[in-house]
Amino acid sequence: MYGSMEASVILFAFGLTLFAGLATGIGSALAFFARTTNTRFLSVALGFSAGVMIYVSFIEIFFKAKDALMQSLGEVAGTWVTVVSFFGGILFIAAIDKLVPDYENPHELHSIEEMDQGLENLPKNEAHDFGKLKRMGLFTALAIGIHNFPEGLATFTAALTDPHLGVAIAVAIAIHNIPEGIAVSVPIYYATGSRSQAFRLSFLSGLAEPVGALVGYLLLMPFFTPTIFGVLFAAVAGIMVFISIDELLPAAREYGEHHMSIYGLIAGMAVMALSLLMFL
Repeated sequence: MYGSMEASVILFAFGLTLFAGLATGIGSALAFFARTTNTRFLSVALGFSAGVMIYVSFIEIFFKAKDALMQSLGEVAGTWVTVVSFFGGILFIAAIDKLVPDYENPHELHSIEEMDQGLENLPKNEAHDFGKLKRMGLFTALAIGIHNFPEGLATFTAALTDPHLGVAIAVAIAIHNIPEGIAVSVPIYYATGSRSQAFRLSFLSGLAEPVGALVGYLLLMPFFTPTIFGVLFAAVAGIMVFISIDELLPAAREYGEHHMSIYGLIAGMAVMALSLLMFL
């Protein structure tokens, strides 16, 4: 499948993945320049992103994966493999999330205000242990890189299959990466005492998404078949559903704007549905 694709399609998919990953820098910039967290905006944005991901996963991606697997494996086997792959994607991203300690987990909620509170919030023994703080910052950057890796593969795969679908997923993941950038900047700032270094490291950690796309492309290119595509696409649906339910919606609620996040969720679903209808 890859071999028959035009280079422009592959470059477009990489471009979308790069855009989604580097949106982490937007959150970093907010943490760097802003003084307060716009909780209403983040609640709506996170809900919107979750709505897009959930709708497109269940309505579009899952069934495209099922169609591909049924054509190559038959109706019964193809359906079973689709469902197993879907939950396999959930287990994969859940395992990654579980392996990252809470404080170093970039999906744990942080706010811009913490930047100004600085090292005073830390216990005295940690505030003066700069080696420990430095390691904390590096592990945080590594953590977001690990989290972004499968997201990059998801965006890239979707964009290769359907450019319009890829755009929607890239925008949703980019929105999801904005508060993630804040969450990464805060502990890195604790580690280094430098806002600019926190911005640079968290911005660069977003490069894990295009790296995920590149590794997936290089590994799968030689033997990419409808079966491999179906398994991967079903797993992508599972990954995005898990991200939405486990990370986006709880984070939106923690920002204190529960109803706004639900309004954003419905709006995201409606916009995604409308965009799919426009390209029938």
